[in-house]
Amino acid sequence: MPTPSMEDYIEQIYNLIEEKGYARVSDIAEGLSVHPSSVTKMVQKLDRDEYLVYEKYRGLILTPKGKKIGKRLVYRHELLEQLLRTIGVKEDNIYDDVEGIEHHLSWDAIDRIGDLVQFFEEDESRIDALREIQKKNEDN
Repeated sequence: MPTPSMEDYIEQIYNLIEEKGYARVSDIAEGLSVHPSSVTKMVQKLDRDEYLVYEKYRGLILTPKGKKIGKRLVYRHELLEQLLRTIGVKEDNIYDDVEGIEHHLSWDAIDRIGDLVQFFEEDESRIDALREIQKKNEDN
């Protein structure tokens, strides 16, 4: 299993490849706000652990193992954003909140969160009821 730091890199690389068709060290560094030398070290580690294939000066590609984990990490991130949005967390806080919690939840918890989000989405009145509760709590 990748560490939280490795997960951040895999998720960033996966997103870049999905967006642009490629991921460069400089793009990864910019996206994660780290130095390119840190990216190079992590990419070499991810290569050793078979999450990607890295050739100096040529770029990198995710292995099937890396793609599978990258897709799952993006799903986790998007699901948590969706949950926080559904329960009324302010938009300005959502990204940082997700970054703060995503590595601390088991995949079982993620599956249950998926069930909860689905429960709310199946019937808009459930979200409306939640909003009414929140409004009453704010008024008190």
